[in-house]
Order: sequence, then structure tokens, then C-alpha cells
Amino acid sequence: MATRTPTPPGNLWRQRDFPLLLGGRLVSQLGDQLQFLALPLLVVALTGSPTQAGIVLGLQTIVYLVFGLLAGALADRWDRKTTMIWCELGRGALTATIPLAAWCGVLGMPHLFAVAVLNGVLATLFSAANSSALPNVVSRDDLPDALGAVGAMSNTLRIVGASVAGLAFTAGRMVPFAVNAVSFLVSAATLRGIRADFQQDRATTRTSPRAPVADIGHGLSWLWGKPVIRTLALLDAGDSLRFGAGYLLIIMLAQQLHASPAQTGMVFTGAAVGALLGSLLAPSLTRRYALGRLSIAMLWVEALAFPGYALAPTWWLLLVVAFAESVVSPIYNVALDAYRLSVTPDAFRGRVTGAIDTLTSGAAALGTMASGALIALLGAPALTFLLAGWLALLALTATLSRTVRTATATATG
Repeated sequence: MATRTPTPPGNLWRQRDFPLLLGGRLVSQLGDQLQFLALPLLVVALTGSPTQAGIVLGLQTIVYLVFGLLAGALADRWDRKTTMIWCELGRGALTATIPLAAWCGVLGMPHLFAVAVLNGVLATLFSAANSSALPNVVSRDDLPDALGAVGAMSNTLRIVGASVAGLAFTAGRMVPFAVNAVSFLVSAATLRGIRADFQQDRATTRTSPRAPVADIGHGLSWLWGKPVIRTLALLDAGDSLRFGAGYLLIIMLAQQLHASPAQTGMVFTGAAVGALLGSLLAPSLTRRYALGRLSIAMLWVEALAFPGYALAPTWWLLLVVAFAESVVSPIYNVALDAYRLSVTPDAFRGRVTGAIDTLTSGAAALGTMASGALIALLGAPALTFLLAGWLALLALTATLSRTVRTATATATG
């Protein structure tokens, strides 16, 4: 296929393709946030069952774990831009069936389960292609700025998204779904307008049904042979285990401080503001400090800050801890993603991204599922200190690892 080189380094906002890619992604993400809140509310309204609401929300994570590796292989095998466009059109059509079925009076749980599963498949495939495409849209030198901008915009939406979602659902149960369906169409249109090719060469043109399995094996073999990416991916999975457990843990700690639902929400807003600040700082810090130093520093800051959740005597100090702890993670993530995307050959990016995302998402899901039982068994404060110890172990492992200590932005693997 014909290839186009990424735009030369410069001001990202003066370049044509990156604002289109980011704009379409943000519109689609806003629609997803509206639906993420509206979907469980709709399920509860239809069934009165929080359990079924949780199942619907959990289906997408399950789909990601099952389909993530194959999605990465397909993102390398198929044309990424075309794949992303069809994923957005498909998600838009699926989402539109919800208000249509409600209007016809035939909306039920089997329909919502089916939409959740199919949307999860398309979202997983879109994510693998999207992450792999970025280095072909911007130059390697611009990757930290591009990733920082994506993180900053995403965290801004995270801050305002819940309020917008609540207003949209108040306006009408089907409004969030209608808006989300339109957002997918906008995203597809912006992708269509991007001139840059999203990949250099496809992994293979063979059509054997066993070829994708072989592609996955080749991708995992390449990943395992890169000690920096492999080691940091395993450490990231360990951190994701703690992150998955942290959501329910913070809610329980806030309740023990007699925080109202609005105050508990403010704690998570503080975390989002901290993540926004981290995303804004990330490009300059990524260029200034080596990847290994950022990784070790992030883990130690998290390990030292995490006990503050259990020690905070008021909900607003809980907010301060959430803010402080959330600043460091985006800085490290931008550094790691910029490194990984720049050293991974284009033909392997989908598979490597899919493998790492499956690993970290699986760890986060395991933490989320285990958190309720562990809180009931140990209590929220004890679990907080246990997770802080886990973070300290990860930080010590990173500190003692020569692979991590010597990792730099110019390393080869």
C-alpha cells in the first residue's frame, strides 16, 4: 500500500490530521460517557435490579479480555483507518437501536445484553487500531505532546462528563443513547477526513483462518523478547490490580467518613483534576527524565501516598490524597506509551498494544472483583495498607531491576 510519512515535528494544533483524530475521539468519548452512566440507570429502571446493571457494564470488560489479543492481530492485518471507520459506524447503528426499540415498545434486557457485547467487540477492535495509528499521524518527536494532549482532553471530559450525563438522562432516558449514536457518526466523518495513512505495511495478506492465531504468537514472541517493554508491562499490570481495587475502596472509606454522595463524587473529581495536571506536565517531563526514573518515581509516590486514604480524617483530605496520587500516573503512562509506540515496528503495534491492554485490563478487572470480598474480610483501612504494601513491593522491584533503571527514551527494547 502507498504510505505517507507522519507530519514533521511542530505545533500539533497547526497540523491538520492530529486535531481531526483527537476531535473525533473526544466527541465519541463524550458520547460513551453519557451512555456509561445512562445504561445502568436504564437497566435499573427496566428491571429494578442493580445486579443486572452491573452485568451489562461488566460485559464490555469481559469482551475485551476475550477478544483483545485477536483485535490487536486484526488491527495489524486489516487497513486500520477503514477498520476504525466501520467500527464507529457499527457502534453508532447498534446504539441507535436502543432508542428505536424503546420508541417501538420492544426494548428488553436481551437487546441491551446483545448491544453491550457487540459494542464491546467493536470498541476493542477500534482501540487496538487507534493506538497503533498515532505514530503514523504525528512524528516520533511529537508523540509525547500528542499523548499528553489526548490524556488532558480525556481527563477534562472525565471531570465534566458525569454532570453532562446526568443532565442528558434527566432530559430523557433515550437522550444519551441518541447523542452517542450521533457521536459515532461524527467520529467516522473525522476519520474519513484524515489524509495520513494509519499504517506502513499490513502484517499479512493471507486469509487462512489460522493465520491470526499465528500473528498473535509472533506478536507475543516479539514482546517477550523486549525486556524493557515486557518488564514495565508486568509492573503496570501489578499497579492496575491495585487500581481496580481502589474504586470501591475509596467509596467505602468516604462512607466511613460520613461523606455524602456529592462529597464522594468530589473525591473522584479531585482525582480527575490531578490526572489532568499530570497529563499537562507529561510531555516536558518525558523529555527531561529517563523512562526508568519516571517509572520508579511513580511507583514510590503511589506507595507513599496510598496510606493517606486510610489516614485521612475528613472527606476533603481524602480528596487531597486522590489529587496528589493521580498526578503521577499520567506522566508515566505518556512516557511509557511514547517509548513503546516508537520502538515497536508498525506491523506489530496492534498485537503489542492488544496484549498489554489485555494484561492490564485483566489485572484491573481482577482487582475490582476481589475488592468487595477483601473489604468485607479485612475492612477498608486494612486493605488500604495491604495495597500500599503491594505498591511498595512493586516500587522495590522496579528499583532493583537493572532493566528498569537503565530504560531511556532512546533504548532499543
